Amino acid sequence: MYKVVACWTAPKSGEEDDFEQAYWDSHIPKAAAVPGLSRLVLTRTDVGLEGSEPAFYRVAEMIFDSPEALEEAEHSEEWRKLREDAGAMIERFGVSLNVGIGAEAEHALTT
Repeated sequence: MYKVVACWTAPKSGEEDDFEQAYWDSHIPKAAAVPGLSRLVLTRTDVGLEGSEPAFYRVAEMIFDSPEALEEAEHSEEWRKLREDAGAMIERFGVSLNVGIGAEAEHALTT
């Protein structure tokens, strides 16, 4: 698996509900429409490590079968619309978006 991990900072105080509405009503449908996407995992963080403030407000994982599938998706109209929507959310809510891309690896746990 190959994934894009997008980490959003918190919106301005008092704008959380508006951010969530825009995220679910506009941004997530655009993400889900990206061709080649095999899974979309969304996390809303509540707390950070050992009770501290979370480093990120929301984390989205866009999972593709291969680097080639992601590269193809990046050239699509749906990807362009997703990027434009992210830019609009950044401007509207004063959030930051940090993105990392890489291969997923799993380590088996022993009991």
